[in-house]
Amino acid sequence: MPTPAPARYAALADDLAASITRGTLLPGERLPSIRQARLRHGVSITTVLRAYSLLESRGLIESRPQSGHFVRQRGVSMPARGVAELPMSQPQGGSAAVDVSRLVLSTLRAIGSDAAVPLGSPYPDPSLFPHARLTRHAAAAGRRQPDHAITGQLPPGDPDLIHQIVRRYLAHGTTVDPKEVIITIGATEALNLCLQAVARPGDVVAVESPTYYAMLHAIERMGMRALEVATDPHTGIDLAALERLLRHQRIAACMVMPNFQNPLGFQMPEARKRALVALAARHGVPIIESDVYQALHFGDVPPTSLKTYDTQGVVLHCASFSKSLAPGYRIGWALAGRYRDAVEKLKFLNTLATPAIPQRAIAAYLNTGGYDRHLRRLRRTYAQQGRLMRAAVRRFLPAGTVMSQPMGGYVLWVRLPEAVDSLELYRHALEHGITLGPGYMFSATPAYRHYIRLNYSYAWSPRIEQALATIGRLAARFA
Repeated sequence: MPTPAPARYAALADDLAASITRGTLLPGERLPSIRQARLRHGVSITTVLRAYSLLESRGLIESRPQSGHFVRQRGVSMPARGVAELPMSQPQGGSAAVDVSRLVLSTLRAIGSDAAVPLGSPYPDPSLFPHARLTRHAAAAGRRQPDHAITGQLPPGDPDLIHQIVRRYLAHGTTVDPKEVIITIGATEALNLCLQAVARPGDVVAVESPTYYAMLHAIERMGMRALEVATDPHTGIDLAALERLLRHQRIAACMVMPNFQNPLGFQMPEARKRALVALAARHGVPIIESDVYQALHFGDVPPTSLKTYDTQGVVLHCASFSKSLAPGYRIGWALAGRYRDAVEKLKFLNTLATPAIPQRAIAAYLNTGGYDRHLRRLRRTYAQQGRLMRAAVRRFLPAGTVMSQPMGGYVLWVRLPEAVDSLELYRHALEHGITLGPGYMFSATPAYRHYIRLNYSYAWSPRIEQALATIGRLAARFA
């Protein structure tokens, strides 16, 4: 796969970052408009947009609707480290057996109650998606499909859907061979298949700390051990710590979520993505990348994936439409690099096929247009509701509460005072008809016992505001 040349936008970003560091550009100062920067530096509009997006991911600038880009006010938008922001995680040393499935299952069952305020839900608000249009496409696909036709379900999947997926990667600057795409039942199946393709029971798998519990589920399911690696809340997994681990023990794979990681919400800077892929290639360790939130960026341009920088087939890239278009359809895919054939075989052995009608409905929807307009509305909604959620957390939760600064997606990671036990808080909140995600679900150890994850995708309402106030009162009881 050819590697794009991001040097021009990265160099522009570095020049502007240096101006900010030197004080040439001051906090609160407006940057040149996209058009002005294009003319001043003799580059394309896309290059300027990517450079500004990279600076946003570093926390150096911010985009203000209808106003442009501004240098962040230090101590306001980006508080000083150790004062009002999450620190680098410090996971316990050594690998650990994983046993989180029972807790996650019980939590998800509680979230499934229609009466509960779904602050703990891992799923986006279903009212935000074009169900009616997708249903019409599904009905049309059902009428056209003969009862005996299953070839569209067999691996690798529906050709029209694969074509649409490849087109979207190409539009964002990543060339994907259609033969590499394998359609799966959501990203969860893609993660499981990819892990099964590269590791065996008893193997050690490196993960971010905290990490998304779907990755822990995959490790638990296959009898492997999780090795949690220190993770920065703004830039992602600590590459130096990971390299030290790779030098001293055998690690079968590394599972990461570089874009809008669940639960931290960060966007890994592009230079660090390249460095992570290069590190994995040097050590011969496959990377399993979950990129399910990639389309939910708050910046002007979408971030790249690790797959963009993979020239040796070491990245097994997993994604889906579940978070951005069709949560109920459970359609995902894998780009498994050098492990492609192994993943396709495992797909056939594990589940035989992926239902054809959902694949064809999504392919038809993408072909008729409208997806990008839908995504723009969705991103604006999430960004606005994320600001409201953060304001409510500052207002209602106890003194000493610290939270993440999501760059995309729809979840907020909150560190409560150490006296608060998130599982007990979860149980008390449930008695009041409120769900939240206890921090225990995001680690193989109790390292995040006083953390919670909150979902801000649901339309802001007095009911949600009151739920935050109730969580604050309940949390205060632990002090």
